[in-house]
Amino acid sequence: MKSVEARLAHLALKGDQGAFAEIVDMYQDKLFHMAYRMLYNRQEAEDVVQDTFMRVYRNLARYDDTMKFSTWIYRIATNLCIDRLRKRKPVYSLDAESNEHEGLDGYAMIPSDDRTPESELLLSDTQRIIHQAIETLPAKYKLVMVLRYLQEMSLQEIGEVLDMPVTTIKTRVHRGREFLRKKLEHKL
Repeated sequence: MKSVEARLAHLALKGDQGAFAEIVDMYQDKLFHMAYRMLYNRQEAEDVVQDTFMRVYRNLARYDDTMKFSTWIYRIATNLCIDRLRKRKPVYSLDAESNEHEGLDGYAMIPSDDRTPESELLLSDTQRIIHQAIETLPAKYKLVMVLRYLQEMSLQEIGEVLDMPVTTIKTRVHRGREFLRKKLEHKL
């Protein structure tokens, strides 16, 4: 028995745009949250989601319906996130004056995040501290921690998404937790 996603992928491959739209509806929010937690940038996360669906659409013929569709689509999205993390330029001081824009510092260059005072109040101090600690994780630990604890994937699913043995995933989860514990022990 094929999964709903596999049937939708098969229909989309035959040209059924409604079936592909259902796939998008099923995964766009999940992929956005995963990408945002990896990149901490709304625009980049939206770009990753869009790029993921473009790749899925172009490669539907390559989808193996014996595999879980979610594993396949998450693998595409996580690879795109990893690519973006690798391409990021070094972080510069926001206090330094911009060479390109005279009289402006780095703070003036930060795009608005559309946050309101009300939404800021909803974020607790604890969430901010944890968010900052996760942001400092090395990419290989950050990725497995996001997939494990924020996307609630099993170790087996993460192994499939990242094409790694479960033992490697367990080690990275353990090391990621240790890294976070050390970072957070004096802050919480």
